Amino acid sequence: MAEQTNNRRTAWFIGGAVLLLLVTVLILLAGRGQPPEIQVVQVAREDLEASIASNGKVEPIAPFVFRALFPTFVTAVHAKEGEAVKKGQLIVTLSSSDIQSQLIASRSDLLTAQAELRNAQAGGPPDEVAQLDGDLQKAESQVANLEQAQKRLQQLFAKQAATQADIDKNALDLASARASLKTFQQKKDDLAHRASLDIQRDSLRVQQDTEQIHSLEDKLRSATVVAPVDGTLYSLPVRLRDYLAVGQEIAQIADLHKVQVRAFVDEPDIGSLAPGQDVRITWDAMPSREWNGQTEQIPKEVVPHGARSVGEVPCSVDNSRLELLPNVNVSLKIFVRREAHALAVSRAAVRTDGTRRYVFVFGDGRVRRRDVSVGIASAAKYQVLSGLSEGDHVAIPGDVPLADGMTVRATEAK
Repeated sequence: MAEQTNNRRTAWFIGGAVLLLLVTVLILLAGRGQPPEIQVVQVAREDLEASIASNGKVEPIAPFVFRALFPTFVTAVHAKEGEAVKKGQLIVTLSSSDIQSQLIASRSDLLTAQAELRNAQAGGPPDEVAQLDGDLQKAESQVANLEQAQKRLQQLFAKQAATQADIDKNALDLASARASLKTFQQKKDDLAHRASLDIQRDSLRVQQDTEQIHSLEDKLRSATVVAPVDGTLYSLPVRLRDYLAVGQEIAQIADLHKVQVRAFVDEPDIGSLAPGQDVRITWDAMPSREWNGQTEQIPKEVVPHGARSVGEVPCSVDNSRLELLPNVNVSLKIFVRREAHALAVSRAAVRTDGTRRYVFVFGDGRVRRRDVSVGIASAAKYQVLSGLSEGDHVAIPGDVPLADGMTVRATEAK
């Protein structure tokens, strides 16, 4: 009885296997001769935009950057970073006592130098000039008197009214007076020469003292940091009692209603750029927002930027809501060309053969190879310049290799 049951099970198993094999054969026979299935897309008209995707950095257009002009300390901070400020509003106060002392000393030195320059321009110190002028005048008068006396004595001697001794004595006095006059004249010349040298020295000293005073006055004014325009205090890195070295940043202020994005465009894309092209900016911190701008000028050189060679393209951007912050990194698209109502085909459908582009057009159950020429390209579409018509269906790549004239079954790609 058990043996009959086992035989019956074996017969059922064999029968089931045969039936499964028969079904498989029938399915294969039914599928034999069916053309392969492909996906096609329709050529249609739409607005195309060719763009360059890149990244960039937000910058103020006209920032005011304040730096320490002398070593000092922060004595007061009157504003907060990120707040709106008005023109003339006090931001930071710096210690300036040393500068004030230097300024007082420099002004005193300038007064002394100006007085010495005036003396030099007048020929020397007034008392010395007056004394020397008096001595010269006296010596000249004495020489003139003795010369007249010498003439009178010689006339009297001729009339035997004067002796030779009188003439000789007057001659000695005249020689002594002339020697004194020559000495005083030499002193006058020496004083004039010294005065000319002093004019050069004192003029340089006056100039240096004046420049020093202007520099100190600039430093003194810089100790009181005030907003030069209505704007945003977007950087304030100092705190109360901080020590500041020369050149250290104190604050940055700018009107941020209009900012500039410095776009970093890869070298191969630079040839498509032109001033006035539309720009769309996005920022990861505000993914739902977009900002619009325009390119201002094309790059004049290519510079390294990390591992890339890029041209830097300044783009003006409307930031009326003050959302974009200076120095943040953004993404952007530069729209280099637009074509309205262009005949467009999926980029996936366009194939290349060397320098030629072609597609497989589906019709009457077959695909036919057709050469095409294309224009601008968006992210997903090519503009068709020739080779296709509106409403044509073209194949997109799949698992089945296509050939010209091949019979296929087509389904519309989703």
